[in-house]
Amino acid sequence: MTASVDWMQEAQNIHWFDPPTRLLDDSRPPFYRWYPDGTTNACYNALDLHVANGRADQAALIIDSPVTNYQRTYSYAQLLDAVAHCAGAMAANGVGKGDRVLIYMPMIAEAVIGMLACARLGAVHSVVFGGFASNELAVRIDDAEPSLILSASCGIEPSRVIAYKPLLDEAIDLASHKPDCCIIVQRPDLVAEMLPGRDIAWMDAMADSTAHDCVPVPANHPLYILYTSGTTGQPKGVVRDTAGGIVALKWSMQSIYNVAPGEVFWAASDVGWVVGHSYIVYGPLFSGNTTLLYEGKPVGTPDAGAYWRVIEQHKVSVLFTAPTAFRAIRKEDPQASLMGGYDLGSLRALFLAGERCDPDTLHWAQRQLEVPVIDHWWQTETGWPICANCLGIEALPVVPGSPARAVPGYDVRVLGEQGDPVETGAIGALVIKLPLPPGTFTTLWNADDRYEQAYFSRFPGYYETGDAGYIDENAYVFVMARTDDVINVAGHRLSTGAMEEVLAEHPDVAECAVIGVKDALKGQLPLGLIVLSDGVTRREADIVAEVIASVRTTIGPVAAFKRCYIVKRLPKTRSGKILRATMRSIADGQAFKVPATIDDPVILDEIAALITNG
Repeated sequence: MTASVDWMQEAQNIHWFDPPTRLLDDSRPPFYRWYPDGTTNACYNALDLHVANGRADQAALIIDSPVTNYQRTYSYAQLLDAVAHCAGAMAANGVGKGDRVLIYMPMIAEAVIGMLACARLGAVHSVVFGGFASNELAVRIDDAEPSLILSASCGIEPSRVIAYKPLLDEAIDLASHKPDCCIIVQRPDLVAEMLPGRDIAWMDAMADSTAHDCVPVPANHPLYILYTSGTTGQPKGVVRDTAGGIVALKWSMQSIYNVAPGEVFWAASDVGWVVGHSYIVYGPLFSGNTTLLYEGKPVGTPDAGAYWRVIEQHKVSVLFTAPTAFRAIRKEDPQASLMGGYDLGSLRALFLAGERCDPDTLHWAQRQLEVPVIDHWWQTETGWPICANCLGIEALPVVPGSPARAVPGYDVRVLGEQGDPVETGAIGALVIKLPLPPGTFTTLWNADDRYEQAYFSRFPGYYETGDAGYIDENAYVFVMARTDDVINVAGHRLSTGAMEEVLAEHPDVAECAVIGVKDALKGQLPLGLIVLSDGVTRREADIVAEVIASVRTTIGPVAAFKRCYIVKRLPKTRSGKILRATMRSIADGQAFKVPATIDDPVILDEIAALITNG
């Protein structure tokens, strides 16, 4: 069993219009409802409460955009004023409690303002990552049926400007559902054409608006819908409720991340992902922190020292990013020579999540930063960490390859294929005993049956995470791979993640992936793909031979690791996750759908050519 949290006690740390008298409605598992009779408002807890309690002049939101050379800081009072007027503008265009608003924006202040304005009205926002293809955007429009869409004329990458408005226009044309209104931020880098009668410029809408008060909503009122990939190709609309999210995220800021109100917290992610929702927008503001919105990359804006500049300039206390960001920095600057010009004295901890953190990346970050580097594990569905080294409770020893122990509130178990507990240290399906804690998803949008079937049917009484791993004798959890990335080689269940650890330890390897491919004799065989660090000039054949030998030595001949290729780059989502399942489909000659979240589809052609000809 894991440690527990008195969630009724924690509920006293947030603002309620009507405090709850009941903690949990468990009458219809797995549809648990926390604080079922309370009423609150997420925007009030993020902004109004702090202005009322003396933080009006404290920085709430820092905008740092190296791609446009623009910076701005909003105090809590200034952000509240902007959000209240945005809410007023949306209300004037017919948005009310329960209505959906789709937000299709780059990393600009208006994205944060729009999300909070929806919460202020009791409207349900659905943020779609800026630049998503029109057909994928249309699917989300038809599922959420927004009455209004907030968007921008363009997004800006280091090397190009992406026109958003044509993508949005095409998506609306493709969708069966049509929004009543679109409010568009016109960025000076590219001005969009407006459709009379439907489109309104953001500045015009705000100029004509009046500030709108917070609308009290029931505790279990949906705060937002966030779409995540589905196995059927139909995205799953994860629903987060209001009160549970406020309580859990506020608790996590101090208990897990150990940041005090007033300190600067930087989640280097995107508002289109769950990290952006939980730890750019809501969590830090619920906690009274200063949050940082960064429109840039870890490398290329302008170089691999970009993160160090931001930390020094804004006195960041805690940084949260993905391991892939640090691998990118390390690839371009293996010795971290660019770090030397910056004062990183404000930084107390680095948290990594979004994908499994290989020990080699962890060790590199520890050496360079000389602060605790904390790998932690969670998902879009949970909304906040499942396993972490909770620095605000007790700093545990860092064990490479593990996100430490289950966070209080989560009861993590490992089950075999038949649903039976496995021995300590044995790999199985990682599951969480119900009920899930506050702040986790309550259903899928308009898909209760799919919610039950996808997450709770295989192991009754448990939430199936879809990840595989084991728990050691010290209760440390090791997340080794997605369940379908545990491969079966001649009857031996082997973790591709363990093989990746070995590849990553090679001094010339910057990034790697291991996938299981079909084999007529052994069922599956591992295939390795490695990206070399910049500046490596050794013979590629020698490097491949060395990593193959390392896997044989470390894991054993049973791994049957004999195929490994050097590639220029790995296919990833825009949030940095390596598309292992897609590569496995390519290797197995199976039909596949190019994921909507892919960063550059051309990479798949490169991989296919290599595997086919290799």
